[in-house]
Amino acid sequence: MAHAFEKLHWSRELEFGQYLTPGSLDDALQMLADGKGQARVIAGGTDVIPELRRRHLKASILVDITRLPELRGITQEGEDIVLGGLVTHAQAPASALIRERAGLLAQGCAAVGSPQIRNLGTLAGNLISGQPAADASIPLLALDARVTIASLEGEREVPLKEFFLDVGKTVLDSTREVLTRIRFRALGPDQGGCYLRLSKRKALCLPMLVCAVQVTADPQAKVIKEAAIALGPVAPVPFREVRTEESLRGAAASRQVIAQAAENASAWCSPRDSLLRGSCDYRQEMVKVFVRRGLTKALEQAGCTLD
Repeated sequence: MAHAFEKLHWSRELEFGQYLTPGSLDDALQMLADGKGQARVIAGGTDVIPELRRRHLKASILVDITRLPELRGITQEGEDIVLGGLVTHAQAPASALIRERAGLLAQGCAAVGSPQIRNLGTLAGNLISGQPAADASIPLLALDARVTIASLEGEREVPLKEFFLDVGKTVLDSTREVLTRIRFRALGPDQGGCYLRLSKRKALCLPMLVCAVQVTADPQAKVIKEAAIALGPVAPVPFREVRTEESLRGAAASRQVIAQAAENASAWCSPRDSLLRGSCDYRQEMVKVFVRRGLTKALEQAGCTLD
């Protein structure tokens, strides 16, 4: 038993050489550059610390960015909502702005882990982890979010739908770059959103399926102007089902149209059989249920009740 206990990752000592606390973003970027590939950013640490213990991540330098005020806060700039890179999963649903103008994101963040994890873990870290079932990634995809990435060479803005490359891989180079901001357009009066999560229990459980939907509608004409459908984990990365979205553009807001959209979305998914998350067939069927339910609720929120 003692030998088995020693192999558990949470029983292992952390292995790193330096723990640095920069006073500014420029200092943090310089520390990463000086680390020559051996430095990593730490904020909430809910991903980094377990990865260090498992020996899946090797870093001799940790750069703690939690004291940088320029990475904090939830603000509105015109019609956009901007989240700093240090905004946590607890802060997002606690924000009246997020609840009122991006309710699907508030719901997604509230579903993450436990209160301890939500108070530590950041939305930026959730994105950088690159996991196909990340609870914040799916609603942010549906909101058509963009992320700002900083390095010593300057800043670049990347649409979130281009951010994920593979399981655990993103376009961000964690040895020299920092995700500083997340930006998306706030929902208007003719828009609605919905977040749905399938798991074995309500808390401390990885999701079997996550679906987030956003729609823009014309309630008078009962027409769907635009739709965004984000899904995971039914592919190697969180993704937008753009073919189904295109079929909904300009379509009638009817139960028949929504049922067909749900069938189409399911057909384009490719979940693998998993002991943890269920069979491919089961999750494909649940994609139908969630897309139909999500579109219906989002349209109702946009003021478009279905006949």
